[in-house]
Amino acid sequence: MSSSVFVEAEFFLLIIFSFILPVGIYGYMMRKKAMSRKSVLTLGLTLIGISGVSVFLLQRLKTIASSSPSFLDHQVFSSEVSLALYLLPALFAGIGINMISHLLITHLEQAEKQFDQENP
Repeated sequence: MSSSVFVEAEFFLLIIFSFILPVGIYGYMMRKKAMSRKSVLTLGLTLIGISGVSVFLLQRLKTIASSSPSFLDHQVFSSEVSLALYLLPALFAGIGINMISHLLITHLEQAEKQFDQENP
């Protein structure tokens, strides 16, 4: 057992899944001039998946921190401060769900217009 949560592999995975991957996805979406619906759906589902992994890693780090002798580990992962860490995964999941709902709404609008044209 190591002396701190901050040297565990789970902590570094949390950094990757909470910051690096989402920023990469946002950068990719901002650079693209045109995107297919399939790409938007895939990126939305990826953001939801990333948030799930982040929550799992936060729970794992909380468990590790509870058995760690470090006061800082307890302050960050086992106290009320840890609630703030859950805001990023909630944000990513919300954005992913919003992307998917946007696709569904635009699809339904187009289907309604096509129905109205075919059935005057």
